[in-house]
Amino acid sequence: MHIIKVDAIDSTNTFLRDMNREKYFTKPVCVVAKEQLQGKGQMGTIWQSNSGENLTCSVFLPVDELDVMDQFYISMTVSLAVYDTLDILTLPKLSIKWPNDILSDRFKICGILIENLVNNGRLRGAIVGVGINVNQQNFDNLPLAGSIKQLLGKNFDLDEILSILLTRLEYRFSILTTSIFKVLKEEYESLLFRKNKPSTFLDVKGNSFVGIIQGITSFGKLQILLEDEIVKSFDLKEVKLLY
Repeated sequence: MHIIKVDAIDSTNTFLRDMNREKYFTKPVCVVAKEQLQGKGQMGTIWQSNSGENLTCSVFLPVDELDVMDQFYISMTVSLAVYDTLDILTLPKLSIKWPNDILSDRFKICGILIENLVNNGRLRGAIVGVGINVNQQNFDNLPLAGSIKQLLGKNFDLDEILSILLTRLEYRFSILTTSIFKVLKEEYESLLFRKNKPSTFLDVKGNSFVGIIQGITSFGKLQILLEDEIVKSFDLKEVKLLY
């Protein structure tokens, strides 16, 4: 895979997206930065990362023209590739907090931001932004953030982790076809944080309720069993898991 290394950059996702507009990538490309000045998270949040201590990168990965309605399978594929990476590094008690935060022993180790590229109603690729907390020790006002060093007690080489991540991403995307959708969904659901456990959620109005995560729909909505034995599906902006 072609890898572009930069010292400081506003956002690797933005940088890679702009490059793609000029060059129209057809093969995997990775941009990795020592520091992101405006690193982005889900729903407009800012990703907090000390310079040179964490892995911050974005990867363009071609997709064999999946239908737009299947785009959550890309999110599942990326989540599982990152999960694979952290599992290889022997992080304990790994799970996926819907839709695609990766946790280790309840601490958020990785955030993922995916921008799907569509052409004539078909997905032709994805720009995958990944931020993995590696050697950072302190996270201001983020009690649930953690790093690999905090959990395993030693420093890690960022290039080594990048190599593992890119290998797992390329492999996972190489087998991403409609024929494995069922297996992919089952694997993803088996790793969901708090699945089958009573949990507290917030709805869009700020009201709390208790429910049990059952799984996801094929469109990526979270399925929660409510107290009245009804399973309701929620979109990303409609519910927040409290933990």
